[in-house]
Amino acid sequence: MNGIKTWSQLAVIGVLFLVLGAVGIALWSKHAQTVEASALPRAARIEHVSGAVGLDRSLDSKTKDTQWIEAEDNTPISVGDRIYTKEQAATSLAFSGRNFARLNENTALDVLALADEQTQVALRDGSAVFDIGSLATGNLFEVATPCGAVDLTEPGLYQVEIKDDGNATATAFSGVAQVVGQDGTGRIEKGETLTVSCAGSSSATLSRVEPRAAGEMVDHYYRARYPRTYDGRYLSYDNYLNDPFYYDPYRRFASYQYVSDDIPGVEDLDEYGDWQQVGDYGQCWRPRVDSGWAPYQAGYWTTDYPYGLTWISAEPWGYAPYHYGRWTFFSNQWFWVPDRARTRPAYSPALVAFIPLPTDRIGWVALGPGDPYAPRYYDSNWTPRYLTRTAVIQERVINLNVPGAVTVVNVHGFTGIVDRRSLARVDAQQFAHVRLGVIERALVGARRFQHIARA
Repeated sequence: MNGIKTWSQLAVIGVLFLVLGAVGIALWSKHAQTVEASALPRAARIEHVSGAVGLDRSLDSKTKDTQWIEAEDNTPISVGDRIYTKEQAATSLAFSGRNFARLNENTALDVLALADEQTQVALRDGSAVFDIGSLATGNLFEVATPCGAVDLTEPGLYQVEIKDDGNATATAFSGVAQVVGQDGTGRIEKGETLTVSCAGSSSATLSRVEPRAAGEMVDHYYRARYPRTYDGRYLSYDNYLNDPFYYDPYRRFASYQYVSDDIPGVEDLDEYGDWQQVGDYGQCWRPRVDSGWAPYQAGYWTTDYPYGLTWISAEPWGYAPYHYGRWTFFSNQWFWVPDRARTRPAYSPALVAFIPLPTDRIGWVALGPGDPYAPRYYDSNWTPRYLTRTAVIQERVINLNVPGAVTVVNVHGFTGIVDRRSLARVDAQQFAHVRLGVIERALVGARRFQHIARA
């Protein structure tokens, strides 16, 4: 784990060339990563990081060189990523708005599949708690271990652990799971633990959890997950069994009425903003922010295969509103317009339009409802592959002339932290005649970035 690092300026700027329309830039060429449009995976979210937590995005590459970066709140993760917690560290993950995991210290977890009907992860070391609030009939949530696979077949709370003696244990605090090991299949229900040998030298052992120990473990999980609202009721395991879904966010937060529970981060919206009827858009969410605030102005850019240039927000609520839906400026306030609750949401790395500018500057602005967006992924040469027939040419975007909506930075600072308090004010009239997406103008910007990258 030594050498956790952030992406270099060259890597991020290289992907920016592609976003702006340049061709012939091939980063990560030593990696043979591939993705098919029909199998473009969904994304999960690193919700909260405590201590030293690393993220390795190189698991799909043929080289054995690791690509560790420091994991941070709101970082998207997807297939081929490994999350690793060091000693006295932990992290919480959201696979959707109702399915979560908490990785304890000294734990390694690989993401194997993220699809509509199938979520698969591999626990390589340590222990993790899996909080499954929703699992449709026929859907699969599977935790692989070196000793076998644990299929979580019903909503519930589970713990999977790789023991120091080389065995694996699966515990169902609530719910039902199937454990498939080298010596056969076992079923566990609430209050049961199954121990499986990784060496296949002994048969699986089924036991009952001790109520006091079970209560302490459940209490520890909920205390960490809901530090502001948890009241300690689950220290009694019987209390937990009587109402295991008391803290299910779907039951507690109004935001789930307006946003699909497939989206990670929905539960944050109630705490940091309010819902309001906005014209013909229906119920929209307004963050509680200072005057002059605008979206995509607190965070940083990174590269994420296969999605490309990805926005990581520094705002605690900044996952769902920056990867789903659109933004609109209404009655002198910004509102997030979500995809409706009954629609199938599609993850996007950043819903912005980039603006080529004179001199060494680059700008971007949040897309509004109705603005075109072309879903895409990147191949092993970092060439964009569009899921529509052609790339979208954005002649104009709705929010371009909203005062303060456009973020402009010097290209030398593009890879750094964006803080709206230090951004220069830009007159919206500068963008009156800008044509976004015009390939010739974008290429001029790309040549300028190439010069900087070489310097």
